[in-house]
Amino acid sequence: MNKHRSLFGIACRGAAFSFLMAATALIARAQQSTSIASTTQAPVLLASESAPADLTLANSSSSSSSSADSDAATESSFKMLDSTQPPPRRGYGRPHYGNSNTNADGSNKYTGLAGMGLAAPVGNTHKYETPSYDFQVGFGRNFSKSAALIFQFDYDHFGLQGATLQNQTTLYDTGCLSSDISSGACGVSALDGNNHVWSFTLNPTFTLPTEGSLGAYVVFGVGYYHKVTNFTEPGTGYYYDYNYGYVPYTANQVIDHYTSNSIGVNGGIGFTYKVSKFSNERFYVEARYVYLPNSQRYGVTANSSTAILNTYTGSNLYPQNSNRTTYIPVKVGLRF
Repeated sequence: MNKHRSLFGIACRGAAFSFLMAATALIARAQQSTSIASTTQAPVLLASESAPADLTLANSSSSSSSSADSDAATESSFKMLDSTQPPPRRGYGRPHYGNSNTNADGSNKYTGLAGMGLAAPVGNTHKYETPSYDFQVGFGRNFSKSAALIFQFDYDHFGLQGATLQNQTTLYDTGCLSSDISSGACGVSALDGNNHVWSFTLNPTFTLPTEGSLGAYVVFGVGYYHKVTNFTEPGTGYYYDYNYGYVPYTANQVIDHYTSNSIGVNGGIGFTYKVSKFSNERFYVEARYVYLPNSQRYGVTANSSTAILNTYTGSNLYPQNSNRTTYIPVKVGLRF
């Protein structure tokens, strides 16, 4: 029985020793895993946190200063590492241009125009003349998107009223014998005529604020106006043909003309249409009122008394040419 007890004690000691060895191996392995994990996942420390505190400072002022500097450095470090903060917004404004052909607001420094249309006499001028064609060209300087000064040439053409031509025929036939008129030695037949005004003007132009493709502007002008009235009569001319020699042809010939000069003014409004917002070219239509304060000249008309007609020795048979002149030109064209 004692022998069995000794064997049992040996077995218990062996089991306890085996359990102790297994526990020791498990603890060693756990410590090794913890060491590896701490090595691979080491926390990132800020410079301000990792630096040891200076405990050897002599006075409290130095300590407070160091503390303030440390706090500022810590705050700066946090700001630098804070990637969620957006960068400061850049300020934007109207672009400025430095091109020699462009103004600061983006508009071209130079501008031009070309157009044509209808010229209509109004007021007292309408009693003598009829509407006809006109055209204009101009070139100038843009000071901004809203202000420009344009130098302009205009040609405005008019016809003559039937009553005007009849009165002139009466004047030209006055004093002629019937036989002379019928033979062509005196008087006129099939009288015709026309009137035109050409001008050079300076025109300040102001563009109104609008949006989109449609635009509007107002314009004023002052300049030199030259007015001419021509009276014509069919005449026979000749041209040379290599096969047939001199060949006759019929064309109106000027038999009398009158001129008048004046400083005049104009003013009106126009509308523009831009096909593309990226283009500088614009179609335009405009209407102006033109006023010419001509200096009236003495002369005779068909309504003058017989005594005046018989004693008049001058050559102004159309004093209406020097009357005050008013008309409205309407033009359509392109601005660029």
